[in-house]
Amino acid sequence: MILSPSLLSADCGKLAEELAELEAAGLTWAHWDVMDGRFVPNITFGQHVIRQLRPRSRLVFDAHLMIEEPDRHLAAFQEAGVDRLTVHAETGRHLQRTLAEIRRLGMRSGLALNPATPLCVLDHLLDDVDMVLVMSVNPGFGGQSFIPASREKIRQLRAMLDVRRPDILIQVDGGVTPENVAALKADGADVLVSGSAFFKYASYREARLAFERNTA
Repeated sequence: MILSPSLLSADCGKLAEELAELEAAGLTWAHWDVMDGRFVPNITFGQHVIRQLRPRSRLVFDAHLMIEEPDRHLAAFQEAGVDRLTVHAETGRHLQRTLAEIRRLGMRSGLALNPATPLCVLDHLLDDVDMVLVMSVNPGFGGQSFIPASREKIRQLRAMLDVRRPDILIQVDGGVTPENVAALKADGADVLVSGSAFFKYASYREARLAFERNTA
């Protein structure tokens, strides 16, 4: 299991220090929730912030674009130092081209599916995807509760990928806590994004261990 803490719930006034503390605590990924105020109601950080922080961290920068017209910004996020770039199926007019371009730029490609988006969207895209992000809440806000129906979606996706592309990672984002990580791992999740449930701990090592204890 890979744990990717969502910096949306970190102290944004000291992101460089937060990244250093995550690395010191044994984390390997950091999740950037990029919001534009159009696809989702909120606005968060963008490529300029990521670019400033890239030299300060060796963590895998896992960026999740909750934005309209993502194609306009792919190169900018690559230049900012993003390692893995995920776009939403609901925002793409030409998803295959978008995913192929992410890879051409040297990043790993991800496709996010909102709770109401069916898995059949993936039918002709699996050759261009490195990771599928199952949203287990509706995007745009931190601290939401996990949508129970997401578990069946994860199981169905795992079964599909085991047959067609077992190397593709399944990421889950929304309402992930130490209490449900064991079930999500059993359903087939590989990468778990956690924001408020992770950053509520006094130490990030303690947070990491709380999640790992339940997936050993």
